[in-house]
Amino acid sequence: MNRKNGKHAERGQYKAGRARAAAAVAALSLAASIAAPQFAQAQAYPNKPVKVIVPFPAGGSADVLARIVGEKVSAKWGQPVVVENRAGAGGNIGAEAVYRAEPDGYTILSSPPGPLSINLNLYKSLAYDPLKFVPITVLAIVPNVITAKIDLPANSVRELIAHAKANPGKVVYASQGNGSTSHLSAQMFATMAGVDLVHIPYKGEGPALTDIVGGRVDMFIGNIAAALRFQQAGKVKFLGVASTRRSPVAPDIPTVTEAGLPGFVTSAWFAMVAPPGTPNAIVQQINGAVVEALKLPDVQKRYLDQGAEPVGNSSAEMAAFVKDEMARWQKVITSANVTLN
Repeated sequence: MNRKNGKHAERGQYKAGRARAAAAVAALSLAASIAAPQFAQAQAYPNKPVKVIVPFPAGGSADVLARIVGEKVSAKWGQPVVVENRAGAGGNIGAEAVYRAEPDGYTILSSPPGPLSINLNLYKSLAYDPLKFVPITVLAIVPNVITAKIDLPANSVRELIAHAKANPGKVVYASQGNGSTSHLSAQMFATMAGVDLVHIPYKGEGPALTDIVGGRVDMFIGNIAAALRFQQAGKVKFLGVASTRRSPVAPDIPTVTEAGLPGFVTSAWFAMVAPPGTPNAIVQQINGAVVEALKLPDVQKRYLDQGAEPVGNSSAEMAAFVKDEMARWQKVITSANVTLN
């Protein structure tokens, strides 16, 4: 190659290099321009009150557990954390409100399983997509317990199964309502045990427990915290806790697996999620504050007083947990052919 051609080649390489460098700078500038607002937003967060929507009435576990954590997070941030109850439609009303909220970290959903892992397979249509919520953390798990009326001729899970098999279609169970975790848990129990049970849906846990205490229904599978005072007063009996290990609030009660039905696990759990599109930096700030609060001794005691075992996991761990729960309840709903309009 002669000197003239060599100079042309060098100039061409130089220009190409400058073009690549310019393109790289432009790409970095674009990335920075996208990331900068999110970073600045996260740095300033929170600079106003944060709203936590609970999609069920005040006074229940979902409400109480959110308020306990909210108090601590509010003190840490120096900003009010306001819990707002938006009940109705199995939790769908509150869930939809958060789904459509601005993804800026100032509106959060704190919910039991229904809106996050059950309703997607239970309702024919939803106005929100549970899969698009951004997971923050699981607050707590409350194991369910098989509760029986005091004079039921069965004092263990094995005896309950034997009694139900000897009396097909005569053992009656209560639930919090069609499609509730207590309904689906009892359906799962019936399938796994191979028994035929009769379902009576109630409007909530309170009325269901009232009729268990009154002896008008035979059994109920629900939140251990709600039934514990009746069990301690000798008005109902616990046959088994539906968790992988015994509950610290009732350590003398065997798990259902120990008591005669291996693999039967069902719980109520409570978790926080953010609207779709919420920046990860803000999600991690919320996660950090909530997890820190859940580690406080007084918060742990107050949770255990509610029958709730504090969790406080990462966003990724919560996502995996909810995925497993969705699969569990989808199987139950499909096998029992449960649908709601």
